[in-house]
Amino acid sequence: MGKYKEYRPNVAAIVLSPNYPERKEFMIARRKGMRKGWQFPQGGIDEGESPREALLRELKEEIGTDEVEIIAEYPEWISYDFPKKSRNPRRYPFKGQRQKYFLVKLKEGAKIDLNSFEAPEFEEYKYVEMDELFRRITFFKRRVYRQVVDYFIKKGLL
Repeated sequence: MGKYKEYRPNVAAIVLSPNYPERKEFMIARRKGMRKGWQFPQGGIDEGESPREALLRELKEEIGTDEVEIIAEYPEWISYDFPKKSRNPRRYPFKGQRQKYFLVKLKEGAKIDLNSFEAPEFEEYKYVEMDELFRRITFFKRRVYRQVVDYFIKKGLL
């Protein structure tokens, strides 16, 4: 594999608005400095941390709240590769990420604050419905998002 480690352990959250289950609105956020960098909140799992602990920590860091109800967990780990043109082993030594996905609902009254952490990762967020979700998200994550969303649809959760 050369200079790259394989896959970084990571969690990702499909965050639904407090209007769930009446309305299925997905929260997506745009990465700082990336015009088309829309995605779900996600982040690395620290040494000794469980995926659920990492999920709550990452939500607090990235969107300013961990006030969520965990609805479901995708049963498998899913990997994806970073686009080759954006890889830089000196800056980020991973080929891609190995993720555990969670479906969560924001609790009523939860406040999103993208600037709550010292180094904000996102500069904008919005709620979108299913038809807009796959048009907005960054291209290299679409396959994985489709797999996970389809699973939760099949389970009757979306």
